[in-house]
Amino acid sequence: MNAKHKRTLYRILISSALFVAAYILEARLDLPGWQQFLLFMPAYLLIGWSVLKEAAVNISHGQVFDENFLMALATIGALCIGEYPEAVAVMLFYQVGELFQSYAVNRSRQSITQLMDIRPDFANIEQDGQLVQVDPETVAIGDIVIVKPGERVPLDGTVMEGTSSLNTAALTGESLPRNVQEGEQVLSGCVNLTGVLHVRADKLFGESTASRILDLVENASDKKARTENFITRFARYYTPFVVIGALLLAVIPPLVTGGNWSEWINRALIFLVISCPCALVISIPLSFFGGIGGASKKGVLVKGGNYLEALAEAQIVVFDKTGTLTEGSFSVVAVHPEQVDEKQLLEYAALAESFSNHPISLSLKKAYGQPIDNARITDASELSGRGVQALVDGKKVLEGNGKLMDENGIKWHECDQVGTISHVAVDGEYMGHIVIADTVKPNAAQTIRQLKQMGIERTVMLTGDSTEVGQAVAKQLGLDEAYCQLMPQDKVEHVEKLLGERTGKGKLAFVGDGINDAPVLARADIGIAMGALGSDAAIEAADIVLMDDKLSGIATAIQIAKKTLRIAKQNIVFALGIKAIFLIMGAFGIATMWEAVFADVGVSVIAILNAMRSMKHSQKSSVLP
Repeated sequence: MNAKHKRTLYRILISSALFVAAYILEARLDLPGWQQFLLFMPAYLLIGWSVLKEAAVNISHGQVFDENFLMALATIGALCIGEYPEAVAVMLFYQVGELFQSYAVNRSRQSITQLMDIRPDFANIEQDGQLVQVDPETVAIGDIVIVKPGERVPLDGTVMEGTSSLNTAALTGESLPRNVQEGEQVLSGCVNLTGVLHVRADKLFGESTASRILDLVENASDKKARTENFITRFARYYTPFVVIGALLLAVIPPLVTGGNWSEWINRALIFLVISCPCALVISIPLSFFGGIGGASKKGVLVKGGNYLEALAEAQIVVFDKTGTLTEGSFSVVAVHPEQVDEKQLLEYAALAESFSNHPISLSLKKAYGQPIDNARITDASELSGRGVQALVDGKKVLEGNGKLMDENGIKWHECDQVGTISHVAVDGEYMGHIVIADTVKPNAAQTIRQLKQMGIERTVMLTGDSTEVGQAVAKQLGLDEAYCQLMPQDKVEHVEKLLGERTGKGKLAFVGDGINDAPVLARADIGIAMGALGSDAAIEAADIVLMDDKLSGIATAIQIAKKTLRIAKQNIVFALGIKAIFLIMGAFGIATMWEAVFADVGVSVIAILNAMRSMKHSQKSSVLP
């Protein structure tokens, strides 16, 4: 509890003590009205002065119809008709509700401000043989920054010297550390755990990952959801309406029926207390604010409540393939030897490809897993569009596609597995083939199943890969549709077509790596960039950014969005329903001032408690009800 909350709590406690003492004295002593007024005024002024002052300031600025005005008008009116205990009680319970509300908002804000810890306070640079701490904003591109164990990496850069483990939890939500060594990229905001790193700054601080994420999260509350905008517009018309309604309630019935003016004024004051829209005005933004904060803890950055609401209404989810559903890097998935064993077949292929940096060559060398002895290789050359040839230990090795085998009169056979097939022949004899493919990400199929369980009606894949490979991936993952051999502009056209096939309030979400999918990310209702840690293009183009490379983050984001929107709608129905019932009761004289206090403060507290649930996201349940 911060200092402001403590001061408010002390005022509530002291005012409560004064109120109880005054109530007891008033009940035991037969005091005239003016003495009762003096008896209750210390408690009223102590607890209500801030509300009266705020109302006066707002009125002087032309902002008349707000909750401070309603509370001031209702309690001053109660004092005027001699309802002194009720006036103090209304203000007292109102301040209790305000304290609770402020505490709830502070808790929600903390879920986002914890992310602000990624901001580095300093950068170490070497000057005259000494380490000097400087402001990260003063570090230029190319400068060498030294990061000691326990310190936060201040800027995006490249490790020039040293090895270490980095804690990336603040950026990705991932608890496992990431090992880095010379030549690898590091991002600002990560915590260095073990060794000393010498990092060359590749970006200015204002363009670094930490700075961009902080800016994104800090500005998220500026983009309100439709539900939040509805409440803002509702309150703008609702408050003047109830004030006018209370005035008419106080004046018209006694004029028409000749009734008791005091009774109808009392009803009007009760009507005003009940009408305060605190529960709606606070709990709805709090729901979205808490949802955004809770998502950030899971490595899901949402640029605004409007995108969170849209994601909750997702009907179609469209995926890019390479780097999104698949790893985006080739690897050996099968080895089919014929006259040698698997190890020997991989050795021939890796040695023949040793001079090349082609992705297929790199995957073969990685699968081989042994140092390349260049002394064993001579006369290596690339055969354009077919493969390579080389002398390995004096033997002629051919490695490539079926066309290369045909040209050399070597009998080979097809493989029933999907992927790039690399055939190997040694001295004219067929030795077998190796299957190289872009592997599907772990849990990709499980994520697709979860999305369907959450109500996603269509899952679609768009890829520039071949029809054979694309359809195989789609079948493996259980996708509803797959469109293959697409150019970037073709993907936009397909998304346009799918947008036209939505029904009702359904939205289309596109999930891509954020680098070469910017046009599609921008065109979709919700653009989701995954695995975007450090990707400027992703952070700029997407509406929602998944900071790690885990496909399960999509299901997590949708779960959080659905839960947040469900809570917001619950609060709207609950608050408006209770308000309507008590307003009718107040107008007909059934509700007392005490019941009016419950209708205002009680409903607010319950709605705020409900809204705070949006900050929590359980890992135990994969699909929210």
